[in-house]
Amino acid sequence: MCGQEAEQYSRRTILNVATAALAVGAAVALPGTAGASQGRQRVPLDKISIQLYSLRSLLQNDPEGTLSALADIGYRKVELAGTYGRSATEFRAILDKVHLKASSTHVGIDGDLNQTIADAKILGNSSVVVPFAQFATIAEWEAFAGRMNSAAAAFKKARLKLGYHNHDHEFHPIDGVLPYDVLTAKTNKRDVHLEIDLFWAVNGGADPVELFRRNYPRVTQYHVKDRTADGQMTDPGTGVINFPRIFAASCHNIGEYIVEHDQPTDPLNTAKVGFEYLRTVRF
Repeated sequence: MCGQEAEQYSRRTILNVATAALAVGAAVALPGTAGASQGRQRVPLDKISIQLYSLRSLLQNDPEGTLSALADIGYRKVELAGTYGRSATEFRAILDKVHLKASSTHVGIDGDLNQTIADAKILGNSSVVVPFAQFATIAEWEAFAGRMNSAAAAFKKARLKLGYHNHDHEFHPIDGVLPYDVLTAKTNKRDVHLEIDLFWAVNGGADPVELFRRNYPRVTQYHVKDRTADGQMTDPGTGVINFPRIFAASCHNIGEYIVEHDQPTDPLNTAKVGFEYLRTVRF
């Protein structure tokens, strides 16, 4: 199990393993090999989660039934993206009833932070994550990084960790500079962690193993969503992203592997496929 292996890693070993990774193309496996077993390590069940944005079409009308179905699949944790018309207290009651923990929530930082913090505490979150930011200039990205630092300080006082979730545009240069590099350089390394969306990182031309290496130990959450050879989003384990390679290089530091699909045709099937993939994959 990866958690048992973690104690054997030194910082030097971590960096040496990651440095040996190939460039961006190594993030993609040959067709039919992306989900192949490659070792004896596995994802612990208590680190498997799902982003509820994947099930938003069901949650609006039937939150209890949908969350109960996730628990039946085997999930113990979820990551929130809103509470679907319910208050934080109401949504927490449903989570408790079906025995799920909302370990993380996607939030904004430009509104009422006191209310955001209060809701996160009610929901039982240990971390909150900014899900999206996009700016036209590097100066705006730098200013955003400053706001992240200020927000992170407020969350830290409340014993909450603040993170950032990427899409692909952060890996497209503006005047020769990558916004993601600005964000990681200008935010407090101790207070702002990184939730790497593996689909969007690969889609943007980045190598997740290299991102992990360069930002160690800030990468603590993965969004596990897959990609077909022609760039379409697909259920975890059914595409070409080389998850075993990524997990093997980083599992000692990852606290959550979060299943996601932005536009699933059958959300509960995606949830099941994703859970079973993470439960059975070896690396």
